[in-house]
Amino acid sequence: MAALMSSTVVLNVLLVVVGLLLVAAVFSARLIIMPGRAHVWSTPKSVGLDYEDITFEAQDGVKLVGWFIPAAERHGERAPVVISVHGWPWCRMGTQANSLLNDLPGSRPVHLLPFFKQLHDEGYSVLAADHRNFGDSPHAGVITGGWLESYDLLGALDFLENRADVDMGRVGVVGFSQGGTTLIFAGAQTDRIKAGIAVQPTSANVFAVHYARALAGPLAPIITSLSQLFYSLAGGPSLSSIQPALAAAGVRFPLLFVQGTGDRWGTVADVEHMASMAPLSTAIYPETSHRFEGYTWVLDNPDVTMKFFRTHLAAPASAPPLPTSPATALALVNLSRESA
Repeated sequence: MAALMSSTVVLNVLLVVVGLLLVAAVFSARLIIMPGRAHVWSTPKSVGLDYEDITFEAQDGVKLVGWFIPAAERHGERAPVVISVHGWPWCRMGTQANSLLNDLPGSRPVHLLPFFKQLHDEGYSVLAADHRNFGDSPHAGVITGGWLESYDLLGALDFLENRADVDMGRVGVVGFSQGGTTLIFAGAQTDRIKAGIAVQPTSANVFAVHYARALAGPLAPIITSLSQLFYSLAGGPSLSSIQPALAAAGVRFPLLFVQGTGDRWGTVADVEHMASMAPLSTAIYPETSHRFEGYTWVLDNPDVTMKFFRTHLAAPASAPPLPTSPATALALVNLSRESA
């Protein structure tokens, strides 16, 4: 009798453990299949900026929404512009990190409006949009770690080309997290970006492994395997096939990488690899104790951003062309749209 009761207890414990693993795997898979939404909670008016509500199409037809913040009056001159590309699962103005269902567990707030004000005060127009699957833009398939999301950034460039107040010879981009990898994938496909800052970009498979390990310890491999199975069943590509380092080899403009040393979800080694592949890259590795401190380090040290763009967006549009992008880099980012 005692042996039977003991077996029942063991079985119940096993069932509970299996159930918890499945719940964790489903939650993880949801974050990359259909993540929760962070919606805008304010407007640029709150920091004293005029703005336009805008809509535009990504290069694959997804309709996106966002803001265009025009530079101060320039007496008929076209203004340089900086595009902000938000992280996952943020919206155009960052994240409040106040939702257990819609945020990555362990997230911290990131507020981008003061950053937009600093860029505006430096003389730039700013474009900030909700990318596919985030904010107020529509659902459009699974998250792909910046690969298909690159169509959104390319669509933003198309939108800017049709504005008479934008100097397309002086376009900068700042991408946070997945926004950083989006910048890299898009940058290998266009010569319209003149300078970019990738803040803690990560390879999808690196992030998946390290994030699960940080939250689940020894159970991480099981959760990761199950969540990637669900992701594949939903139409997602193999995470190991999403290689921003390969795309970085095709980026033909100055690219600054920023990666915190204390990031347990991404790795310094991953970013070092991307930077080593980009022909015109520099990198900064501030000391941090959490991934989100890498983002806030950039926001708390605006002189780094302003000096970088002041240097690289000051050149005339007729500057000599930069090195031709290697075909090996474009092989990944130009995967057929049918495969998506």
